[in-house]
Amino acid sequence: MSASPSPQITVRRITREDAGEVLTVQRAAFVSEALIYGSVDMPPLTQTLEQLETEIAENDGWVAHAGTRLVGALRAIQDGELLLIGRIAIAPDMQGEGIGRALLEAAEQGSTAAEAELFSGSLSEANIRLYERCGYVESQRVPQDDGTEQVFLRKDLRASRH
Repeated sequence: MSASPSPQITVRRITREDAGEVLTVQRAAFVSEALIYGSVDMPPLTQTLEQLETEIAENDGWVAHAGTRLVGALRAIQDGELLLIGRIAIAPDMQGEGIGRALLEAAEQGSTAAEAELFSGSLSEANIRLYERCGYVESQRVPQDDGTEQVFLRKDLRASRH
């Protein structure tokens, strides 16, 4: 169905030393989201380096590299039986290369949770399609003040583990 990541893509757990590069990729990736929603007032764009360093220290996460270049990241936290996944960011020039899928798989496999949850804005159709292709199913829509909705998607991780 979709292409697997190129052989030069490697995925590993995030560290505090990744914070500067992660922030750069995150801001670049979320600019397109800001354009879709007509607002730059979103946490991935307003987060400071210090806030990101604290978030990395307190949560789990994964980064993807193409050679030595950091090209993708996501953060995750396990809350009991639920793995909460967020801040999935792929360098704009590397989107569509299977990096998001590889990061999701790493987070899912690195967790003991029974289920994973993530969300996206309702206008982020390409993101929602990716999550659905990765086995996530829409579980809830929450109306936002701007007329859009937050779309929550869940995946049963027990069924996907071999």
